[in-house]
Formats: sequence, C-alpha cells, structure tokens
Amino acid sequence: MLQVNYIRQHTALVKERLAHRNFGKIELVDSILQTDEALRKIRTVTENVQALVNSLSKEVGMLMAKGEKETAEQKKQEVATLKLELSANTTELHSLEKLFTDQLLQLPNLPHSSVPHGKTPEENEVVREGGTKPGLYAGALPHWDLIKQYDLIDFETGAKITGSGFPLYKARGAKLQRSLIQYFLDYNTEAGYTEFLPPLMVNEHTAYGTGQLPDKEGQMYHITEDKLYLIPTAEVPVTNIYSNEIVKETALPIKMTAYTPCFRREAGSFGSEVRGLNRVHQFDKVEIIQLVHPGKSYAVLEEMVNHVERLLQFLELPYRVLRLCGGDMGFTSALTYDFEMYSAAQQKWLEVSSVSNFETFQTNRMKIRYKDESGKTQLLHSLNGSSLALPRIVAALLENNQQEDGIHLPKALHHYYGAAMIQR
Repeated sequence: MLQVNYIRQHTALVKERLAHRNFGKIELVDSILQTDEALRKIRTVTENVQALVNSLSKEVGMLMAKGEKETAEQKKQEVATLKLELSANTTELHSLEKLFTDQLLQLPNLPHSSVPHGKTPEENEVVREGGTKPGLYAGALPHWDLIKQYDLIDFETGAKITGSGFPLYKARGAKLQRSLIQYFLDYNTEAGYTEFLPPLMVNEHTAYGTGQLPDKEGQMYHITEDKLYLIPTAEVPVTNIYSNEIVKETALPIKMTAYTPCFRREAGSFGSEVRGLNRVHQFDKVEIIQLVHPGKSYAVLEEMVNHVERLLQFLELPYRVLRLCGGDMGFTSALTYDFEMYSAAQQKWLEVSSVSNFETFQTNRMKIRYKDESGKTQLLHSLNGSSLALPRIVAALLENNQQEDGIHLPKALHHYYGAAMIQR
C-alpha cells in the first residue's frame, strides 16, 4: 500500500508513474487526497470535542465537591450535548477511515524508473539470454506424452481424487519432484537463506499484508467457514513472519526460503497453454524472500536475479531474463524480472520464475520496520522470487533432455535423484 504522505507530497509524480503502468483510474489519486483532507478535519474536530468533554467532566466533579450542584448540572447538560456530537463525529470518522483504506487498497505500487513502457507481455524487455537450445531427435515428444511414456504423473487419477489440474506424481515422477525441491532448498540455504516450513493456510490479515487481497481474491481457494485461504505462494506466510515487528538494523538483510505446495484457481481450461504441467491448480515451488534496508534493495534485487540465473545454469536449461513492462507487472511490484525457459518440444518460452522488488508496498501493509541510526522508525523493503516453480521446470527437463535411450538429467541432479537418467 502506498504511503499517503508520499502521495500528498508527490501527487504529480504518483499520477505519472501510475499512468506508466497503464492504471485506468488515475482520478482515484484525487479522491484519496480529498478523503484524506476530510478525514484529518473530522479527526481534529473529534479530538477537540473529546478533550472538551474530558475537561467539562472534570469540572463537574470539582463543582459537585464544592457543593455547586446547579452549576454542575448545567455543565452536565453541556457534556451530554457534546457527547451526542462526539458520537456523530466518531461515526463519520470511522466511515471515512474505511473509505480511505478501501481507496488506498485500490492503488497498485508505483513502477521503478527502469520499468519499460508497454501494455502487453510482448512489450517486455529481453535483458539477456543464456544456455543453448537443444536439437531434438526425430521422435521427440512434448512433456505430456513423455509423462505417460515413462509413467511419471497420473493426471487422470488426480482428477478423480480432486479435479482437473491436480496432478498425482508417482514413482520416478515423485522422486524427481522431491530431488528438485531438495536441490533448490540446499542451493538457497548455502547462499545464506534460512529455511522455513510455513502453514499452507493464512487468514485474511496475512493475505492483505502481501497484497493478495483484495487484488487476487478470485484466484485463491477460500475456506469460507474459517475465513482462511490456501496460499498461492510461500511469499504470503513467510513475509508475514515479521509483520508488526521492528527489527534491528544490524539484523539486515533477513533472507528466507521455503518450500510449499501452492494453490491457484486460475489454471485455465483449454489449448496447449494449459496442457500437462503448463498450468495447474496445485504445484510445488521453492521461494526466496528478503527484507532489506531501503537503500540497498535494488542491489539486492540484482543479487537475487543472479541467484536464480545461476540455478538455471546448473540445470543446464536455455533461458532468458525479461524486465516486465508497466502493463504486465503485478499489482504489488515496483520492478519485476521474469525468467523464461525454452521448451524445445513445444518450441516456445515458458515462465519459470519472477523476481520482484516491492519497496515499501508490502511492508507498509504489514508494518515491518527498523530503527535507523537516529532512532527513527522506517519501513523496510521486501523482495521475493521463485527459486524455482517446479511444473514447467520438470516439463523442460523432460522435453529438452529426452534422447532415444531415456531422459538424461543435468549433472547437478545426479546426486539428488540417485541416477544420471530416467530410463525407458
């Protein structure tokens, strides 16, 4: 959530940056400022009336003690009248506070100055490419056929148990999944990230903290009776570990990683874009999160991008790094880099990771702060990235490494999988 002080002081810049990300309700900025002004006025009036009530109530007590009952009764009547005014003011104050919060929650984060212009994914900027696209043999298959051929994942039984988009990993498929998760976690912890195993359900307050609510409410599975949500990513519970806390500056940066299943409703229903593992409702992902000093967050963003890039290099996958344009960025992000990996069998690029800097957008909602050298409390910056999401990684490993004698795994996975290849 944007800070209202910043909106007041930099109104023109806020509007310009929102236009850069193609936000369609720029007039909301003026509405927020109008509500803010009305809110500050009614708050001042309410505080003054409350102070007068307190003063007169004290005076009534003193008058009664002196035996001046008639004057005391007059003062009591004044207090009663003021309390009616105070009640009306308080009602108006609460109504304006709710309106103000609702309006602020509709504003997305402001894009960083380096965010490219554009509205669609086609206008994202390719920063660099790495790896080599493989040349496949004549009988090469897409991963959904390889999965059946090697009996790795059972989509039909998963659909019977739960529904479409809930794959059932089995035997060597389950082992490959477990191997990747362990490798990703080891890679992250060796880089200084502390591992967590968080709850898979969160309350509304937690989901608001990282910006999933109200922006992505329709994409999350909601347990209505208990008002809980299944997490779409480990970012949600892990970042909230530090909500409403003031951390010591000497403890920065705070580096966290977690493996969780992730649940998303918007899996789609047709075409090659959603075939096999391309888009599912439940998937496994390893996440990295950092809470850092505001002056260091963009250096940390580059560090996290390099961290994910090396991981893809170790997996020997062809990839490219994209800087997302204003129209393709997530609601909470100030700057996002996407990683896409080339699928040789499908002959297209598939997104496998996003690494984002949210600046103070999330920490303002969660009140994650630190004290600077002067003792003043400041908001931290939060960042997160996929390291990595497994479905499309598995798809690419199967498709790009298939040969006539089996699927050859990258060297980095040999120890974890216990073999150099998945044999026929």
